[in-house]
Amino acid sequence: MPVDFLPCSIVPVYDHERTVARVLEAVRAARLPCFLVDDGSSPPCARELERIAARTEETQLLRLPANRGKGRAVIAGFEAAAAQGFTHALQVDADGQHSLEDVPRLLEEARAHPQALICGRPVFDASMPAVRRYGRYLTHALVWLETLSLDIPDSLCGFRVYPLRAVMELLRQEHVGARMDFDVEILVRLYWRHVPLRWLSTRVVYPRDGVSHFRLLRDNARMVALQLRLLSGLLLRLPALVSRKLT
Repeated sequence: MPVDFLPCSIVPVYDHERTVARVLEAVRAARLPCFLVDDGSSPPCARELERIAARTEETQLLRLPANRGKGRAVIAGFEAAAAQGFTHALQVDADGQHSLEDVPRLLEEARAHPQALICGRPVFDASMPAVRRYGRYLTHALVWLETLSLDIPDSLCGFRVYPLRAVMELLRQEHVGARMDFDVEILVRLYWRHVPLRWLSTRVVYPRDGVSHFRLLRDNARMVALQLRLLSGLLLRLPALVSRKLT
């Protein structure tokens, strides 16, 4: 008899040796098997990942030979999880921004709605840089255009529980960005495929000593390219989206 709900967690890591142990501890407290995906980290982080993976039950360390981006790391986790029979995957960042006490809430929602993508809807405090706040608004506005809806209140928060069957079908058939564009693109493309979305508010902070790998010119250029891809895709899907709004 097929299993309807067998979740795991995926934690992409790139030089977050100071915070990843705390993230893994919270994930394991929720009794989730974990795939730690080392996205070509430096030797100090690589050694820390080996140490915590070796001492933590139900934790597998996957290594990418070089830094290929957050999206590629998460996809490597998806592939390993699906191959081992897991039905759902919690994605949580290794930088300590997510409110890990909300992991059980996301899992409960995923169990109750196994066909849906469960998304964290971030609630920010004063630690959020103003430039990030304005950039998010612009991205959200473009996503609302690309989906002809306000159904996606936040497209950038990577704190989600993915239904793996729908994700793997998407990845077999379509391109999804491998770096900072990943969180936005996979969400929009799953929405286009009629995967239900459910939202839970969750606190997100920007730690003062946090490590950010956002590169202003490179990653903004990548986000512009992403929006052009999605707007092109909108033209192809326009009749279906309009029909969806009318029904």
